[in-house]
Amino acid sequence: MSPLRKRIVLLGSTGSIGRQTLEVVEAHRDRLEVVALAAGSSLNLLEEQARFYRPRMIALYSEAAAELLRQRLAGLPIEVLCGEAGLNRLAEIPETDLIVNALSGFVGLSPTLTALRRGTTVAMANKEPIVAAGELLMDSARKSSAVIFPIDSEPSALFQCQRGDRDAVQRLLITASGGPFRGWTKERMRDITPEMALRHPNWNMGPKITVDSSSMMNKGLEVIEAHYLFGVDYDAIEVLVHPRSLVHSLVEFKDGSIIGHLGVPDMRVPIQYALSFPERWESRWPRLDLAEVGTLTFEKPDWEAFPCLEMAYAAGRAGGTMPAVLNAADEAAVELFLEERIGFLDIPRLIEDTLGRHQRVHAPDLETLVEVDSWARRWVREKAPGIREVK
Repeated sequence: MSPLRKRIVLLGSTGSIGRQTLEVVEAHRDRLEVVALAAGSSLNLLEEQARFYRPRMIALYSEAAAELLRQRLAGLPIEVLCGEAGLNRLAEIPETDLIVNALSGFVGLSPTLTALRRGTTVAMANKEPIVAAGELLMDSARKSSAVIFPIDSEPSALFQCQRGDRDAVQRLLITASGGPFRGWTKERMRDITPEMALRHPNWNMGPKITVDSSSMMNKGLEVIEAHYLFGVDYDAIEVLVHPRSLVHSLVEFKDGSIIGHLGVPDMRVPIQYALSFPERWESRWPRLDLAEVGTLTFEKPDWEAFPCLEMAYAAGRAGGTMPAVLNAADEAAVELFLEERIGFLDIPRLIEDTLGRHQRVHAPDLETLVEVDSWARRWVREKAPGIREVK
């Protein structure tokens, strides 16, 4: 094996980011090796991936699915694990060079914390753990000298724009497409269905992050993520609506200059950068033609129509357990919306109600964060039936 070959553990291999990560692996098989894979419950696809990449270990969150996969893969030298314990086992594989966390939601916290405590580099597409437990994760990374590379296009852009000049940063400018409902009034939003919310104009993503993009909550989560990753105060983090998603974010420096990161909306580009860092590898992905683009436009977000963004800023500034409550309430509310049990406008209502009921805990440990996460989800589910809007 080439000494330059990186051994990666991919958590969330069957989701959108996971599948695109494997496309990057395929493009650079001489430099990347998959040693472990994990998924939630997509048994058939995970089986296909396991047979193709022959990892040493795989994990499914469902115990029943894991047992069935053990039977299907009998005879192959692949250990099949399950649950949170299985994810943590994958995060502890000693010969790992990089863990790619492409999981969705709070479930990614435990294996991320496990990896960071061991000093393993983590490439994060799973922003929810950083939002919910930013202080805990960053403190663990500092103590072990572990590195966190952001994979999402916006934080990756921020990371690249300020490399070598972090001490001179004045302001972070995070771009947002505005989602499918940019320019809509609240009155018009009453009839939004899950099908409508899942039609993102520029990106092809999983259902949860797509709904978050349509409510602007995803941008609020990225603001909290950027605060922890880059140590920038919330007053110095601004959201700009850029409908075409060609400028992925910008950094303003103390001398007034602004550096931006441009490219076609293709997640394989930031994924490859995280996997290749500190190098830049050639790629076959589509390129941006600025002459064809012609004009780039930016505008302020509509805070009234998209209250999730303001709630995210408020929860981030409050700190402690408030970001964890925000994240859990959002996950639970989006799940109910996708199940058509609540309306689109009920999502911010439920989140606001949950935040208002919570007594903030300063500097929470992992056990406290898990308890708070569970409480917030229960609260949303209990409150949901009684607040559905009458049209």
